Amino acid sequence: MKAIERRLFLDRFLSYVKVDTQSSEESDTYPSTMKQLNLSKQLMKEMEELGLTDIEQTEHGYVFGTLPGNVDHDVPVIGFLSHVDTSPEVSGENVNPIIHENYQGGDIALPKVDDQVITWEMNPALHNCIGHDIITTDGTTLLGADDKAGIAEIMGAMAYLIENPEIKHGKIRVAFTVDEEVGTGTDHFDVKQFGADFAYTMDGETLGEIEDETFCADTAIITVKGVNVHPGYAKDRMVNGMKVAAEIITRLPKDSLSPETTEKREGYLHPHAFKGAVEYSEIVFLVRDFTVEGLEENEKILQGIVDEMNQKHPKVEVNMEIKESYRNMKYKIDEHPEVVEYALEAVKRSGVKPIKNLIRGGTDGARLSYMGLPTPNIFTGGHNFHSQREWISIQDMEKAVETIVNLVQIWEEKNR
Repeated sequence: MKAIERRLFLDRFLSYVKVDTQSSEESDTYPSTMKQLNLSKQLMKEMEELGLTDIEQTEHGYVFGTLPGNVDHDVPVIGFLSHVDTSPEVSGENVNPIIHENYQGGDIALPKVDDQVITWEMNPALHNCIGHDIITTDGTTLLGADDKAGIAEIMGAMAYLIENPEIKHGKIRVAFTVDEEVGTGTDHFDVKQFGADFAYTMDGETLGEIEDETFCADTAIITVKGVNVHPGYAKDRMVNGMKVAAEIITRLPKDSLSPETTEKREGYLHPHAFKGAVEYSEIVFLVRDFTVEGLEENEKILQGIVDEMNQKHPKVEVNMEIKESYRNMKYKIDEHPEVVEYALEAVKRSGVKPIKNLIRGGTDGARLSYMGLPTPNIFTGGHNFHSQREWISIQDMEKAVETIVNLVQIWEEKNR
């Protein structure tokens, strides 16, 4: 395989990160910010220049395109997806990417903000990047490697395949979605219209990782209806709903079942949002576990606390509502084990040790898998997402492009 030239993906990435595509959790439009579509339009133009076909933008802002197959036998249609939006948590405006060439270890100080330092101690992935070229920001914004690195890697792989027609592959579909960072990236995604049999999100982190497992996720909303009386005449009559809500939070386990006390396959109960007044208070809990059974056990803990509060405070009405968010995509992906096996083999062919891992969160792939499109997640090489200390290795990006190229070849080989 010929070397992946940086011009195929690096210039694109540096261009993409300069387009502000920050999504918004407060918006009631779809996409949540219209500026996301500025990058979508740029991508459509680039896809046309590359020679992709069936290029379209749906009414909800998704961009689709096709690289036709170059073999005369049936091969499953493979899709690759990335999202254009960046996190609402940190500004994505006026991003100034900086390349630190031939990194030799140690801390990386970001020049515009004194206390923004990517430390050697807190970034173990840097230890594997000696001699690499590292991209950061100047410290004032996020970088946007989540997920513009994925976009650049997909586009770079498509360019490579077009420039090297001797590489055999089936039909490839690409999609660039919106609003992934606010949890609605697949709300209007039409799997039938996309037309892939299997797909991969390019939205992971560490070199070599293939992620086929996410949390099972629910949202638990606990409401407390208190008794409000003028505070001057409240003795033995008022029951402050905020105090009862606070008591619910204090009843949570202290050394377990929270994001700050769990790792790996451990789930949690996370009080994520709170609004309160004497008469009415509400706590929004994120409930997470890797199995449905574990999720239900965590919800039983919350229900037990709710029942206890109703018994302890008979004048107060405490209720809990459960809303399903997403389920562990592994339940669906395991029905098609080859979709992960081929990805691991593609990483291996790139000269990288493949790592099968889980995501302590969710991806668009989780929902897509339950919509009938099995979609594991592939590394991009980025780190410290949603942060001014975000960084990515150019060499790791190159390996991600190579992995895509290897992967489509494997699908062709396995279906001769």
